[in-house]
Amino acid sequence: MSKAIGFFEPGGPEVLQLIDVEGPQAGPGQVRIRVKAAGVQPYDVAVVEGWIPAGVNPGFPRIPGNEFAGLVDSVGEGVTGFSPGDEVLGYGQLNCYAEDLVVPADQITGKPHNMPWDVAGGFPAGALNAHVALQELGVGTGETVLIHGAAGAVGTIAVQLARLWGATVIAAAREAQHDYLRSLGALPVAYVDGFAGRVRALAPKGVDASLDGVGGDALDATLEFVKDRGRILTLVEHGRARELGIRTNPHKRSAARLAELADLYAQGKLTVHVRETFPLFRAADALRAYKAGNSRGKIVILVD
Repeated sequence: MSKAIGFFEPGGPEVLQLIDVEGPQAGPGQVRIRVKAAGVQPYDVAVVEGWIPAGVNPGFPRIPGNEFAGLVDSVGEGVTGFSPGDEVLGYGQLNCYAEDLVVPADQITGKPHNMPWDVAGGFPAGALNAHVALQELGVGTGETVLIHGAAGAVGTIAVQLARLWGATVIAAAREAQHDYLRSLGALPVAYVDGFAGRVRALAPKGVDASLDGVGGDALDATLEFVKDRGRILTLVEHGRARELGIRTNPHKRSAARLAELADLYAQGKLTVHVRETFPLFRAADALRAYKAGNSRGKIVILVD
């Protein structure tokens, strides 16, 4: 048997409990992972509250978590390139809040030696989402990009990638995060009265593209800054995106993309701030901490 965090009915963090589950076995093309760390995301909150991702068995118990880092424990038939003991990070749909996890081998990549386990567990989702979004927006050298929620997990990586790609970044976030965002090479702006004027002062020639991780008034303001709505992408306002003529992030996660991003970390070109860690049995507290507010960096569950 194996330990996991699961729930038997949707609700808030209080429905999560430590349960015993039968240890999963790797089938053809799969690997079994001894999980060391798993990141906490809005995706997980939605799952706990009752959202069922496409293709997921709607039965219970349901185990949240869709990004992880750990050790390869066993490999299924046909798997090449990975062996027991390899340190990896990767992504799935569910089941990462657990001691043991089975995923397709094409959803993992090697963990850099200089990447701590807590960082590795919270790295895949934010890094992949940021990379996909900026590619969809076509961000490039000499452009000005406005990033909302810039101090969060996706925003932090997006700021760094856009700077690496030669863009000027206006980073919208709470004032308490501004020194941090300046350290990443961004021009911070606060969500206070006069927000629009401050953005225009920082970008007198206009904003070329925007990544929205906040929605609401922030997104509405962005519609005034970016002339081409095809160069606005929202991570949160999916229901309004078609109506507004803006983009949402497509499903383009891949191990190759994750490997590229992990290599940038290994080279010291990306950094990740882990805000807080919780042991597996305190997963409910991890979700509570996440829901408490939009603060800097990642919350990570340490499994082993």
